[in-house]
Amino acid sequence: MQRHLISAADLTRDDAVLILDTAEEMARVADRPIKKLPTLRGRTIVNLFFEDSTRTRISFEAAEKRLSADVINFSAKGSSVSKGESLKDTAQTLEAMGVDAVVIRHGASGAPYRLATSGWIDAAVVNAGDGTHQHPTQALLDAFTMRRRLVGRDAGLGQDLSGKRITIVGDVLHSRVARSNVDLLHTLGAEVTLVAPPTLVPVGIETWPCAVSYDLDSTLPKSDAVMMLRVQRERMNAAFFPTEREYSRRYGLDGDRMARMPEHAIVMHPGPMVRGMEITAEVADSERCTVVEQVANGVSIRMAVLYLLLGGNEPAVSHARTTEEK
Repeated sequence: MQRHLISAADLTRDDAVLILDTAEEMARVADRPIKKLPTLRGRTIVNLFFEDSTRTRISFEAAEKRLSADVINFSAKGSSVSKGESLKDTAQTLEAMGVDAVVIRHGASGAPYRLATSGWIDAAVVNAGDGTHQHPTQALLDAFTMRRRLVGRDAGLGQDLSGKRITIVGDVLHSRVARSNVDLLHTLGAEVTLVAPPTLVPVGIETWPCAVSYDLDSTLPKSDAVMMLRVQRERMNAAFFPTEREYSRRYGLDGDRMARMPEHAIVMHPGPMVRGMEITAEVADSERCTVVEQVANGVSIRMAVLYLLLGGNEPAVSHARTTEEK
């Protein structure tokens, strides 16, 4: 493991599998009466969120507290950032307080990398989403969910996703989740196909390690997992498709389309879901949909990442087990 987690592309296969295996250990903590480990006692972690978030911010906070870290939640709204304070000055303020790690979400692509490499702060940096660039812990929790469902919990230990066929559908252009998943799933050996309207496919996508299709119906029968993406209207400054109804007709997942998927295949969504547009309520509430599992798995994955970044690079799984047993 490197010192920071900025991009899913930075992870080797061994790094990724180590995180997934460690997350299996961390998931066992959730089944205990007292859901805490003393691993990061005395460490201070700041959640530095310049963009609104529900799942990611709460998930990181839960992970940090389960590892017994001291947690500081920072929101740009109501802080000196709203008065014009720069990222550099904010970072130097945190450095003066002696924080050990910064979990940052920022609207500007590259902000976490800048923070990690600037020398402004001597702390581990975890990217919780930057612009349309990367969201590595989301890709990790998605891979963790896929491995549990498609390989098996105990059988999956040490395993990657070799040979699994993953389809990602929707607003790829504005999606840091899609970029992160393509990078990580490729590293883990999966075959990824992106399905989107031509207007929502990024320039240069031919350099990505994946296939591209504009026909959802032809890809569904060959998919082990189908991930639906939200149309990110807040990042759009033009009309990328005629109407919501037309988008749903071509690229929405309903019960009829779900029936064309193999019986073992799962439906995923990073959230928040817009029911009735990219996914119907029938699909979202079905047993094949893993949205709630993804949220629960997010806590385990973020515990694993923080543990490995701050707890040292010794064999993490065995160390986590002995910590639990104390």
